[in-house]
Amino acid sequence: MDNIQMVDLANQYNKIKNEIDTAIQEVIDSTAFVKGTKVKEFEANMARFLDVKHVISVGNGTDALQIALMSLDLKLGDEVIVPDFTFIASAEVVALLGLTPVFADVNYETFNINPSSIKKAISPKTKAIIPVHLFGQGAEMEEINKIAKEYNLYVVEDNAQAIGADYCFRDGQRKKLGTIGDIGCTSFFPSKNLGCFGDGGAIFTNDDKLAEKIRTIANHGMKERYYHDMLGVNSRLDTLQAAVLDVKLKYLDNYCSSRFNAAMYYNEALANVNGVVTPALSEFTTHVFHQYTLKISNGKRNELRAFLSDRQIPAMIYYPVPLHKQKVFSFSAHVGDAMTVSDALADEVLSLPMHTELTTQQDYIIGVIKEFFS
Repeated sequence: MDNIQMVDLANQYNKIKNEIDTAIQEVIDSTAFVKGTKVKEFEANMARFLDVKHVISVGNGTDALQIALMSLDLKLGDEVIVPDFTFIASAEVVALLGLTPVFADVNYETFNINPSSIKKAISPKTKAIIPVHLFGQGAEMEEINKIAKEYNLYVVEDNAQAIGADYCFRDGQRKKLGTIGDIGCTSFFPSKNLGCFGDGGAIFTNDDKLAEKIRTIANHGMKERYYHDMLGVNSRLDTLQAAVLDVKLKYLDNYCSSRFNAAMYYNEALANVNGVVTPALSEFTTHVFHQYTLKISNGKRNELRAFLSDRQIPAMIYYPVPLHKQKVFSFSAHVGDAMTVSDALADEVLSLPMHTELTTQQDYIIGVIKEFFS
């Protein structure tokens, strides 16, 4: 049995090695390591893929979220609603800007923010919602946008884990996740479905004025060199990373399809294992399975993880502590609703290896899980 990894980046690279190496060498030969032509080419290709007017590449996914919020001219103390069950970045940037994160509970089946919990969290100070498309499928964007319109709120999509997934509206229209709210953000961390060879991120919008402002903020607040119109930051995707991403973008649909097929193989094999709940598929969004996350009932999650580890199978807990219980937020955030689902998920979730190179390894993983529950 080959060494099993949560994400197999080496074999993914080996399949497109010549293309990647050529693209990197071209950047090295040009010596245009910052703001080279490949950055604009990648932004344009990404915009076509997403069918969105503007793609602004930045240094990483957390920067993308922070810059997006900075572009909205929010005031100190304004409230931003975020899901309680997610990675900290979505709430972290809110607090860093002097805004107040307000946590909303999530849906047990999909792991994504629950629109009814959003409504309970809204106050006169609420200015924005950050839905996170967790583990590879979308939050209920149609309902979230309806709530945002009713209360005059911005919607900033955190699409770090679901790039390439489609949202299916009730009228049959389809849009890529990350292009449905006012602003979308993503990460190109190496383990993402579309990952570079370092850090990287991007911001998406169809709003021309917001796009101009976002580009200005990301470049020290400059439109014209050395003339600073607003406070900004220094956040940019370097040319080497853009070259890598431009190659991998051509394969993103295939990567998503491979992950989906691997997930369905897991689902079918584990469907009747007592104590295991396989991931649910939403009716309004496709799933690109950035993570394949089980729910393990009867308090056996940690025991199963140890059992898998003893047999050289990695498994991760995303996430062991809901945000409302994190020490860092004990004095700077509000809880908008009872976090019963987030608390339950934190005790039950377990993510199995999921990547584009899974082969017969899955049969071994499935067999070990069945052995544990037999």
